[in-house]
Amino acid sequence: MAESRPKVWVSQPLFDDIVERLHAHFDVVRVPDVSEHDASAIANALREADGALVTLNERIGSDAIADAPKLRAIANVGVGYNNLDIDALQARDIVATNTPDVLTETTADFGFALMMAAARRVTEAERHLRAGQWHGWNFKGLLGADLHGSTLGILGMGRIGQGIAKRASGFDMRVIYHNRSRLPADVEREFNASYVDFGTLLAQADHLILVLPYSAASHHIVDAAALAKMKPTATLTNIARGGIVDEAALADALSSGRLASAALDVFEGEPTVDPRLLAQGNIVLTPHIGSGSLATRRAMVALAVDNLIAALGAGPDAGHPSSVIAPAADDGKAAKRPGTA
Repeated sequence: MAESRPKVWVSQPLFDDIVERLHAHFDVVRVPDVSEHDASAIANALREADGALVTLNERIGSDAIADAPKLRAIANVGVGYNNLDIDALQARDIVATNTPDVLTETTADFGFALMMAAARRVTEAERHLRAGQWHGWNFKGLLGADLHGSTLGILGMGRIGQGIAKRASGFDMRVIYHNRSRLPADVEREFNASYVDFGTLLAQADHLILVLPYSAASHHIVDAAALAKMKPTATLTNIARGGIVDEAALADALSSGRLASAALDVFEGEPTVDPRLLAQGNIVLTPHIGSGSLATRRAMVALAVDNLIAALGAGPDAGHPSSVIAPAADDGKAAKRPGTA
């Protein structure tokens, strides 16, 4: 009798030609339509699975894997992995992987674009025009803030943060950053970036961009107190994760004129967006598309597929997936509140 092949679950429709590579090694269960899987649906899908290819929409913790005795690997399509309970997976010796590097440049491009849109009031101006409110050129109409020659503050100076710093050099921006750990001097020189404490970052940045991982330590790190330290002329851009910004406090700051403008690609209650943010004119809102170029999304799926094949002991890299998530994944990218480790 032929030995049964490992089973894998693909949680969302991705790119058929890339996902097809799994069929050479495994029996594959693929979800045909974009789906919002509840906890019981995820648990049922994993019950007989040896591995799974999942996205940020699927939350996988101890309950999801409790009745999945064969599960050996979870390949996450995304560089962030706050949808995964890494401790629970490691306790069961389940390998978890992500897709770093392949989305760095695309996400840095998009973060810079959002920051520019917030500074120059691009979407606000477009809404003004589309609503028929533009009645002729106005010398003082919709005045924004310059990027060139301004101070860029980066909270989280990992791969994407460094990509943003590299782009800032073309705008003659002064770059300051804050991290859990200071970068080596040669890296600072490469990106012409200066390390500052969190309070100084807030106080000096003309444009603050958030590129740090979400964790308990970074939850609402940008809260009312932090926003109060920023310049009233400053902009805030978040391309990291929802929950890093206290959105109620941000809405207050925007509506009161305490902060000039903001741009968010991520939200704490995704896909729900705080109605107060939706009501603000001085904010750019996009639906979590930071890595959303065709080439990059294909590269992410390809890496996740390679990771899953290798993690389940097949293919040329059997047993050695390229991007395993460590239990305490900290390469200096996570920012901190003052006084925390």
